[in-house]
Amino acid sequence: MTNHHCSRGEVGNIQKEGEDFDINGFYASTLEEERKVDGLFVDQLMLVADVTERVKSSMTEGATPTDEETVLQQIIGEYQDNPDYKGLWFQPVAYYSGGRFSIYGYMRYSDIRLVLLPELQIGYFGGDPDNFTYPRYNLDVTLWRAYQNGQPLNTSDYYFKFNPDGIKEGEVVFVVGNPGSTERYRTMAQLEYDRKYRYPSTILFLRDRLKLMEEEYEETPSFDLKEQIFSFSNSLEAYEGIQRGLNDERLMKKKKDMEDYIRKQTVKSDESDYWKNLAASYEEIGHLGPELTFLGPSPLNPVSIQLAHAVYQYQESLGAGASADDLEPVKEQIRNLSSSLHDQKEEKLLAVVLTELQELADPHDSYITEMLDGKSPASTAAAILNETLFANEKKLERFLNASEKKVNRSKDPILKMSGLFIPMFNVALEKFQGTSSYRLGLEEKISNATYQVFGSSLPPDATFTLRISDGVVQRYDYNGTVAPVKTTFFGLYDKYYSNDGEMPWALPEKWLDPPKEILKEPLNFISTNDIIGGNSGSPMINRNSEVVGLIFDGNTESLPGRFIFDEVYNRTVSVHTGGILAAIKYIYKADRIEEELLAR
Repeated sequence: MTNHHCSRGEVGNIQKEGEDFDINGFYASTLEEERKVDGLFVDQLMLVADVTERVKSSMTEGATPTDEETVLQQIIGEYQDNPDYKGLWFQPVAYYSGGRFSIYGYMRYSDIRLVLLPELQIGYFGGDPDNFTYPRYNLDVTLWRAYQNGQPLNTSDYYFKFNPDGIKEGEVVFVVGNPGSTERYRTMAQLEYDRKYRYPSTILFLRDRLKLMEEEYEETPSFDLKEQIFSFSNSLEAYEGIQRGLNDERLMKKKKDMEDYIRKQTVKSDESDYWKNLAASYEEIGHLGPELTFLGPSPLNPVSIQLAHAVYQYQESLGAGASADDLEPVKEQIRNLSSSLHDQKEEKLLAVVLTELQELADPHDSYITEMLDGKSPASTAAAILNETLFANEKKLERFLNASEKKVNRSKDPILKMSGLFIPMFNVALEKFQGTSSYRLGLEEKISNATYQVFGSSLPPDATFTLRISDGVVQRYDYNGTVAPVKTTFFGLYDKYYSNDGEMPWALPEKWLDPPKEILKEPLNFISTNDIIGGNSGSPMINRNSEVVGLIFDGNTESLPGRFIFDEVYNRTVSVHTGGILAAIKYIYKADRIEEELLAR
């Protein structure tokens, strides 16, 4: 069992001609109809071994993370050679920036077949407007089956019983999942950098490119572009939520109070004040963040920016006296990139980047002002693409065969952009990369200092590995009222009719005439479990090890959870098992699945 939104990108290749899983969903009415997705696999955690003492005892003074990794790989080799663990693959896991180490062993199943997939409009009901909100009304679920040696895997010895009626307010619940990544040990200096530079740049980058994608989709819809829009939209909302948290005085005071407490316990001299030293490092690099985001040779940046990088490399190579053979690869790169300058999206995207740099670049850095030369970003982008020789195949070949002196005397706008932008990007990259090891070392010392004070009473940052999060089914105050702990199918239909059935609150055809029995059934519910990216599709279980829900989201207030957890307002949103069973019974008529889930 996992989410619809986790499965959506996996099922496109198993649709047959005339099928549309987005519109009609999928249900295999027999075992033989279940469809395998090539390349899809499931890993089952079978072993967790704490090897901290062995790693630590092997380290000598001056040891590096590379030395630790070498010891971990040696230990993994021993597990691989042990016949008791035949068939497992192993993963080294570091917690608390090297405070503790474990080895995880997994059994992999590579024959995974689709059993039931709801329609997109019920699996993603409410779409982008309702994303990261509550109350919610989503059947964000998919059922798959693991096979072994061509037969359904026998899981009768190890499984969570399916309880469609196991939720009530105050109930203790547990999430068994793989949270992606958190940054709970970032310092106040790092969070200030995040607030001023990191997230504003990322948010602007995502927002502007999402707008261009949506415009392109209106003209030329495609499955891949729609998936990319989903991904960008989800990321944008997540980052905007983190940024709101960074501007929340109450949350930031909690972070500062914690940092002050740890520093008081551990700082004995300036040398051990890792927080102060890290803050000084960020003072030097902070203002260069936008350059890394907007001036890099990313495929999500304009071709002309990528071309500016190639041209800069070409000029550098010419100046270094490179041979004709050595120059040919970069020449070919320039030709390939230049051929895309006529793309209708290029001018829009270049104007967007110039606008982004104008908005976020440090006022003391004059490169963007010099590039614009008093003109608007839109007119500058148009002039660059209309006037550049790189858009003309014959002129380009003359340029590539010209002498170094002629190349360097060229007034071409792409060369001007290359001379202004690429050195700025290289300076930013050099400063970030040049201090990376130093900053990582300080972060490790800070994380270890925190571990010395609190031990394992504070959870380590998430690492995409399995962990259990406890919580309580509990309402919270929102929008001047109180959010109920559960929603029902009645609320789903109210939302549909309240929005006149318009997208994204439309419903699939088979849902438009529901039996009255389904209306009172629970659909979604909330709890205080601490989850963050990567937990989607995780089971929610109760104290009796019964599945009572399926994680699919958090509320808006949960988004700052990347750097701080706040159980007052932070809520996990799950699909209720009662809602899953009701849909299977009343809408999909999937009798064999109902019988199997209830272990009849």
